[in-house]
Amino acid sequence: MSKNPFPGMNPWLEAHWGDVHTSLTTYARDQLQPQLPAGLRARIEEYVTVEAEDEPERARSRFSPDVRVIERPGESDAFGGVATAVAVAAEPLVVPRQSELETLHYIQIVDTRAGHRIVTSIEFLSPANKVSAAGRKQYLTKQQQMLDGGVNLVEIDLLRAGRWVLAVLPGFVPRDYQEPYRICVVRADQSTVAEVYRVALREPLPTIRIPLRSEDQDVPLQLQTLIDAAYVNGRYGDDIDYREDPDPELIGPEAEWADRVLREQGLR
Repeated sequence: MSKNPFPGMNPWLEAHWGDVHTSLTTYARDQLQPQLPAGLRARIEEYVTVEAEDEPERARSRFSPDVRVIERPGESDAFGGVATAVAVAAEPLVVPRQSELETLHYIQIVDTRAGHRIVTSIEFLSPANKVSAAGRKQYLTKQQQMLDGGVNLVEIDLLRAGRWVLAVLPGFVPRDYQEPYRICVVRADQSTVAEVYRVALREPLPTIRIPLRSEDQDVPLQLQTLIDAAYVNGRYGDDIDYREDPDPELIGPEAEWADRVLREQGLR
C-alpha cells in the first residue's frame, strides 16, 4: 500500500477531511494514552452539528471533535506511570495572546460531585470551525469556555481554507508561523501567552508538547506519525488523482515544489 508522497502534510488530504479528521483524533488518543500519568485518561468527545440556512453547503458540516485529557481523582500510581517518550518535541515560539484588556469579573459554577474535570482539550480544526459564520461563532464560544475554565487548549489547524480562529491574534504571530498550517497551545497556568509551532509544507509535521496538570511533565504528540497513518489506512494512495490540483490550490513556489515531488515519484 503506497505511503504519503510528501515529507509533511499532504495538501490533497484536505479534500477528504471528514475521514482524515476522524483518523487523526483516534490515532492521537491512542498515541497519548500510554504516556499519561496515573489518574489521566484520553477520551474522544462526540460531534455536534452546525447548520445555517444562509451558509453555503460546504459550511454545513460536523463540528470538530476533541481529544480530551480528563482527571480521575483518587487513582493511585498502581495503575501505571508515564511511559518513556522517545520523540523529541519541537520548540514552540512563545507570543502574547492579546492586547491588555479591562479586567472583567464573572461567576463560574462547578459541579463538585463530578470527578471528570477536563485538564486538556486537543482540537483538530475542521471546515465547520473556520468556513461558516455560525461554525466560527460556536467554536470561538467553546474556545473561550475552555480558557475561562482553566483548561489547557491545543489547537491543530491543518486546513488552508477558512478564517483564522486560533486562540491567539494573528498580529502576534510571525508570517512563517501562520502559513500554510498552524498550531497553537495555550496553557491554563500561562494563559496570557500562546505557544505556536511552525508548520512548513516541505518539512515533517512537528512533534508538539501536550500540557497536562501543573505537576505533570508534558507528553509529546507526533503529528507526522498520525497523518502518515491516516494516509495509509485510508488507502488514499489508491484514490487520489495527483494529476488534479488540491483544493484549495497550491500557488507559486509551493505548487512548483509539489509538482516536482510528484513527478519524481511517478504520480504525475
